[in-house]
Amino acid sequence: MSNDARIVIHFKDLEIDEAVRNHIQTRCEHLAEEFPETESFEITVERSHHAVDCHGHVSGKQTRTAAHASGLESARHASDAFLEKLERELRTHHDKRIFSQRRKAQKHRHEPDEE
Repeated sequence: MSNDARIVIHFKDLEIDEAVRNHIQTRCEHLAEEFPETESFEITVERSHHAVDCHGHVSGKQTRTAAHASGLESARHASDAFLEKLERELRTHHDKRIFSQRRKAQKHRHEPDEE
């Protein structure tokens, strides 16, 4: 089953780097496969003073997550740090949703029947 998530990447005050764009695109596609509830990724890579920042957000079914990485020396490093944080946020959100449902089901299964 393929998830066709919309992935939008912006470069602000930087030259467009196709290698970085392809790297971000590939990682986002991998995240979309791992977290099928995701529908849209929007990422901005920009120059901030003498460093590079990367920020963005993901939305989808029951999912709204954002992350950012700042003060890194290159667009590749900033995008990697951003994607690592984004993956942790998605995993936390996903696990919380899945495991809370399991805990609720286990709680109901162990409750004594009321008569």
